[in-house]
Amino acid sequence: MDISVIVPLYNEDESIPKLFEWIEKVMNANKYSYEVIFVNDGSTDKSWDVIESLQKKSKNVRGIKFRNNYGKSPALFCGFKAATGDVVITMDADLQDSPDEIPELYKMIKEDGFDLVSGWKKKRYDSKFAKNIPSKIYNATARKVTGLKLHDMNCGLKAYRIDVVKNIEVYGEMHRYIPFLAKNAGFNKIGEKVVTHRKREYGETKFGLSRFVNGYLDLMSLWFLSKFGKKPMHFFGMVGSVMFILGFFSTVAVGVYKIIALINHVPAALVTNNPFFYLSLLAMILGTQLFLTGFIGELVARSSTERNNYLIEKEI
Repeated sequence: MDISVIVPLYNEDESIPKLFEWIEKVMNANKYSYEVIFVNDGSTDKSWDVIESLQKKSKNVRGIKFRNNYGKSPALFCGFKAATGDVVITMDADLQDSPDEIPELYKMIKEDGFDLVSGWKKKRYDSKFAKNIPSKIYNATARKVTGLKLHDMNCGLKAYRIDVVKNIEVYGEMHRYIPFLAKNAGFNKIGEKVVTHRKREYGETKFGLSRFVNGYLDLMSLWFLSKFGKKPMHFFGMVGSVMFILGFFSTVAVGVYKIIALINHVPAALVTNNPFFYLSLLAMILGTQLFLTGFIGELVARSSTERNNYLIEKEI
């Protein structure tokens, strides 16, 4: 099969028929063999009924229905697991992503050799202050942390080589950082394509401003796991050791100062009245705790079933 199109959705019953009709038109015009996998993320409207109706009319339609609203990442994870096409395309169900972009995205994967191509909605029709400006700040931070020069990390319209989606795990709300997940899995041919952003025709957006706060927290988690996930002692042990050493020598300095003052019969305050003494002790205690955290992290990592999970591209 040439293409698997994965469409995660939540309460989009009005837009689904039009989206599928559009996808079908593009696929037939380019003579692609394809499947469209609709992942119904616990919708409370008639979305699933619409999907069942489409499936009865077309053998190219597949559907996955969640019992609850789990989020976009779980929907993509299950869609990736079910996909069978050589190229996997993801797009949102709200008609803001254009299926007309599919042929060019397919070409970039199959002919130009990219592992992943992320869409860039250069011209947007969202609220400037509620979405556009926060999105620019968020993407600038993501570029700095991940090292990926993508303008729109969270664009829903993306294309993947099938190997990519079978070798990454999308969980929590990590769908925002799929290119970073792919990079960490060893897929370095990551490109970008300017895509058309359309105004929403039906309903309203399902994402609020909280996504930016959650996005930053997820970014920090991914960065830390990619750097120290399998070697936590390298981070906690180093920071803990530095803090302990600084605290130890600071405590010694306080004691030496007191001894010198006593030898020279110079009045000096009690060591316990010196705030620097307590700061030094605090640094030693925190350093010890951080070191032990790294040690416990090492024990957990060594006991993890994923400790020797290395992705092998080819064997001969």
